Amino acid sequence: MLSAGLAEAVALDGLIWLVLAAFLAGLIRGFSGFGSAMVFLPVAGQFVSPIWALSILAVMDLFGPLPLLRAASKKVMRADLFRLISAMLLVLPLALWVLSRSEPILFRYLVSGLTLALLALLLSGLRLPANLPKPLLYMVGAISGATGGLAGLPGPPVIFYFMASPYAADRVRANTLIYLFSFDVLILMVMILGAYLQFVPILIGLMLAAPIALGNLAGAKIFNPEYEKLYRIIAFCLIAFSAIHSMPVWE
Repeated sequence: MLSAGLAEAVALDGLIWLVLAAFLAGLIRGFSGFGSAMVFLPVAGQFVSPIWALSILAVMDLFGPLPLLRAASKKVMRADLFRLISAMLLVLPLALWVLSRSEPILFRYLVSGLTLALLALLLSGLRLPANLPKPLLYMVGAISGATGGLAGLPGPPVIFYFMASPYAADRVRANTLIYLFSFDVLILMVMILGAYLQFVPILIGLMLAAPIALGNLAGAKIFNPEYEKLYRIIAFCLIAFSAIHSMPVWE
């Protein structure tokens, strides 16, 4: 089974592009702190099914945050995370069910469209009002479960919420890190229970764990706080290029 799965994974059409996309996704996250899914998924959607794309992303994304989890766990707001994760988990299975019955071309348009819309929001400088009511976290978690299950993009709703919170920057990063890691674990569990997860995308995700980790290290290495705005501009441009270039309309 392992040898047959490896043979199928290595023979995948477009594997080299997935390797490059994984490295670039890690690089973008390394120097900007966000955007890995927004880079990887538009590319992956050209070569594999939507469920495979999300499976590969979840597996390869599990390993990057591992060294940071212990420190982050000391700064998380546990009540906030409980609200976010519980609401996300209620919506995620339904979103995955809808995705599994959707045409792959719709997934590609949805990923590209959501990516470009989120970029527009980031560029607009839009911020939510500060001190939003805590129950709103359930709505944020539910939206995250929907965008995560349908398009593999659970992060932006949560990030927008925490950017409006009164928490210090290190706590915002810690909450976001733990939440996104929890999402990766839970989406894989939901995929197993729903019989969506297959062996080959797991192998591909494991193969891509090294490129995305190297990208993270390279991005963190070249990061210089004095040029943070320049890095974000580069990240925005690369994400936009990935989203636009991957639209089926060009085929």
